[in-house]
Amino acid sequence: MNKGCACGCSQGNVERGLSFSNVDDNWKLALDADNMFWSILPRVNGDFMLPQNMIDLYRKEMKHLDEEMHNFRFNESLNCVYIDPTDRCNANCPYCYIPAKIRQQGTQMTAEQLDIVLSKIVDHFKGAKKKPVIVFHAAEPLLVKDILFSAIEKYHKKMLFGIQTNALLLEKEDVAFIKKYRVGIGISLDASTAKVNNLSRVSRKGEGNFRKAVQALDWFDGYAGLNVICTVNKYNVDTLSALVEFLHKKKVPMVLLNPVRLTQKRSEQVKPDDTIYAENLIKAVDTAMVLTKKTKRQIVVGNFANTLLAIISPTARRMMCDISPCGGGRTFLTVTADGAMVPCGEFIGMKEFSGGNIFKTSIAKAMESKPFRQIRARMVENIDECDTCDFRHICGSPCPAEMRARGNINKKAVFCDFYKEIIVHAFKMIAEDNVKYLLRDDSLDQMVMEYQY
Repeated sequence: MNKGCACGCSQGNVERGLSFSNVDDNWKLALDADNMFWSILPRVNGDFMLPQNMIDLYRKEMKHLDEEMHNFRFNESLNCVYIDPTDRCNANCPYCYIPAKIRQQGTQMTAEQLDIVLSKIVDHFKGAKKKPVIVFHAAEPLLVKDILFSAIEKYHKKMLFGIQTNALLLEKEDVAFIKKYRVGIGISLDASTAKVNNLSRVSRKGEGNFRKAVQALDWFDGYAGLNVICTVNKYNVDTLSALVEFLHKKKVPMVLLNPVRLTQKRSEQVKPDDTIYAENLIKAVDTAMVLTKKTKRQIVVGNFANTLLAIISPTARRMMCDISPCGGGRTFLTVTADGAMVPCGEFIGMKEFSGGNIFKTSIAKAMESKPFRQIRARMVENIDECDTCDFRHICGSPCPAEMRARGNINKKAVFCDFYKEIIVHAFKMIAEDNVKYLLRDDSLDQMVMEYQY
């Protein structure tokens, strides 16, 4: 784990210098954006000191950190496969990244087809030190619940499983099965009230998923593998703190307050303003921190936690959207219901980004296909403004599919201003020694101090 310190350096003293920026009136940030060596410097009447010890430490660690960042960006292997066992969905969310026609008329895997997919994944990972992570995702995977559960039962000793669901089809006996096989479960919920939630989490019957989602939270009753995914949009952006409070009462250990992706044009209509989103996410993070301190029971805002990890332990982060190149077609891929392999689910509907069909070719060939290589070639060094931004290896300028849909894959992130504000707040939380309240306990337990001033 990289620990910040009261120190600094200049370009005149070393081969490559640190840049300096303001965190707030009390703290200054020194940062090497290329390898994420950083220090938070206390300010006295606006001034800060640059101790020689920090300069010496920077010189000592620079090469090691350069290599570590390079390996993390370019040499991490595939470790997760998202499987979309059905294209169809029983909901009609206005920001869904899957084209409406596919959600209404798409294909579904048979039990035999899913078994072929999983057996090919087993073969691909043969000899690997860690089990691959398999996440049933996309439209609504519980539409084919029976074949999923049979597959989990068959392969649970060879894979780690997760399911992302709107909970409309989840039943109490399903919860028992999920707990028995230690399956990770993500419940989609956008707000703490039905009125707000059901504006964006709309079922095809014209209602919403609020009642069923909350019922599921009660059934899981604090299950360690539970998380809630909230898609932040113009309807719910000012209710994020209330959602955190609500979920804490429901014993939910983690919530992701993710920005709506603009892969589909209709999503533009529900995009929240960057500044308003940042203000409300920071309030939600502060709410989570206060609740964790007060009750000694954690609720973690997962996307903010990942930002913290990107700073204090860059290679420990798990959400690979915020590193460049992103994890799509690199550390994860998506298999669609018809067998197409795409770098990420956001590319569903963009046929030119298929790396082949898993029923006809191998995962290894898909990984080396032209579309996958194209996504891995998208790097912040090739994006105007990102190439000189201090935070380029903290945010990663997501998302390539989003930018491809907007006409230029090599443009900076839609939520650029939002990311900057959140990253500055993360440095502030580090300076104020609040990290222990904002990361999951198991994340902290797995970290080892590498260097410290």
